[in-house]
Amino acid sequence: MMKGTSWAVVVLVAVIVIGGYEVHGEALSAAQCKEERRLGLNACKPVMYGKLPTPACCERVRVSHVECVCPVITPSLAALVDVNRAIRLIEGCGRKVPRHYKCGSITTP
Repeated sequence: MMKGTSWAVVVLVAVIVIGGYEVHGEALSAAQCKEERRLGLNACKPVMYGKLPTPACCERVRVSHVECVCPVITPSLAALVDVNRAIRLIEGCGRKVPRHYKCGSITTP
């Protein structure tokens, strides 16, 4: 069984990363990226328990920065993500997911 932190990262990947493909404005600092990931994890925590994303989670999906999330997607983390489910959840939040997009070790179909 995974520890809570690992599940939190999977939630981050599944709900934010694949949906976070647009780069918005200036590059963020490491501290800003860490805070953005924390906010996303907190907002999207119910998803790891099989729930649908909340309005707050969907908002994080729409405003997240790819440059903050993609660098943390390792091959071992990517293996834990159901990409098709993540795409359905992201699109359910009103954000399009590009085909064949690479984010860390994940590539969308």
